[in-house]
Amino acid sequence: MFKEFKAFLGRGNVLDLAIAVIMGAAFGKIVSTFTEGIVMPFVGLMTGGMDFKAKYWDIGGNIPPGLQGEELQKAIDAAVKAGKPLVLYGQLISDIFNFVLVAFVMFLLAKWAMGYFAKLAAETPPPPQEQLLTEIRDLLKAKQ
Repeated sequence: MFKEFKAFLGRGNVLDLAIAVIMGAAFGKIVSTFTEGIVMPFVGLMTGGMDFKAKYWDIGGNIPPGLQGEELQKAIDAAVKAGKPLVLYGQLISDIFNFVLVAFVMFLLAKWAMGYFAKLAAETPPPPQEQLLTEIRDLLKAKQ
């Protein structure tokens, strides 16, 4: 069983997957910072300074009214840690926005990579066996 496990780990797929997960986590952090630090302030500007993370529905009346800014965020964090009933719909909106942005960036990267690899494949000459088979095919078509 140990030999099978060692062979499993020795395959490149496990290492490739581990690298992809680590890079994906790092990339997700970059996109999250980009979203929260650059994109969301503009969204807040367009929505009249609305901070989506501060939008909630207090089911149990746990957060005193009138709090704003950092005090409000501290009260929300404390209520969440204490298990108080809060519906954080603003956080959901922010997370959905982050997801859509990450998905769009990944789409653009995949589209670019596929185009780049297709261009490389078009520039690379086929192997000699394939060239020979193409010539044979063309000769057979010409004889018909």
